[in-house]
Amino acid sequence: MNLAGYAFSFGWEVSLIEWLQNVITGAAAAFVSAMSAFGEELMLILILCFIYFGYDKKMGRYIGLNLLMVNVFCPMIKNIVLRRRPYFDHSGVQILRAVDSSADIYDISSQGYSFPSGHSASAAAVYGSLGRYTKKKPFMILAFLLPLLVGFSRVFVGAHYPTDVFAGYLIGTIVIFLIPLLDRAIRSRTVFYGILLLLTLPGFFYCRSNDYFTSMGMLIGFIAGCTFEEKTVRFENTRSPLRIILRVLGGGGLFFALNTLLKIPFSQAFLSCGTFPSLLVRTMRYAIVIFLLIGVYPMVFRYADRFFKDGRKEENASDPEPNE
Repeated sequence: MNLAGYAFSFGWEVSLIEWLQNVITGAAAAFVSAMSAFGEELMLILILCFIYFGYDKKMGRYIGLNLLMVNVFCPMIKNIVLRRRPYFDHSGVQILRAVDSSADIYDISSQGYSFPSGHSASAAAVYGSLGRYTKKKPFMILAFLLPLLVGFSRVFVGAHYPTDVFAGYLIGTIVIFLIPLLDRAIRSRTVFYGILLLLTLPGFFYCRSNDYFTSMGMLIGFIAGCTFEEKTVRFENTRSPLRIILRVLGGGGLFFALNTLLKIPFSQAFLSCGTFPSLLVRTMRYAIVIFLLIGVYPMVFRYADRFFKDGRKEENASDPEPNE
């Protein structure tokens, strides 16, 4: 078991977590725990795929970049503060929803450190960006409500102290205002992306948890994919529910297929050992997957759109002529 890091907290934080876990039980506990999903990778990727592939790719790029910057900054801070999760050091706190359910709950490299809360920061970044971009009241309400539910859930499940959650909210909020501000101030996209990468690259020198290397790979792939798509592909969005569903399903299938395929050349022992070479491979794997997903996969949409258009033409041609 890897228990590296430091244990520090306010007394009221531990008492609050223990009290919540004793008071909230049964179906209510399952519901509160499930709220964490709104700040988890799978849910956020589905939301981004729906927006980017179907509804508005400009909005998708805006939200996606904010999310990935948060997802890189959080582990960079975590690997400096090195705060262990509540359940590591307090026997009265249970872990009800581990970050990585397939790994040892005490493995820092897989479960990550506690401060700040990545789930809370991600929720603030995605739903806050959605509200700020659309400026519509329903999304503004969601921008407040969903991060609140996610943060409460992360405290309840024993994964974070309340101060971790507050810090996550702060980081997510700063990013959704700072990154667009830099984007407007810097006219060259190349320079803008270069500055973002320079801000995040220092983590390679001291981070040793999976979350940083995963997020860094996704950020590199996202920047490369958006650049490639803007210059080469330039796909069109659609309001057709069927097309959006097919695009998202295809993207999800491609993500998992590529992620699995790129693991084949390496042994499971190497991929999970936590050494710098294995973490570097992790970064390159995610960079390739996200680049292909964001930049190359949309090429398929052209042919799919032609199929739908041809299908409508054939359907219209087969309609009987109206009676004179």
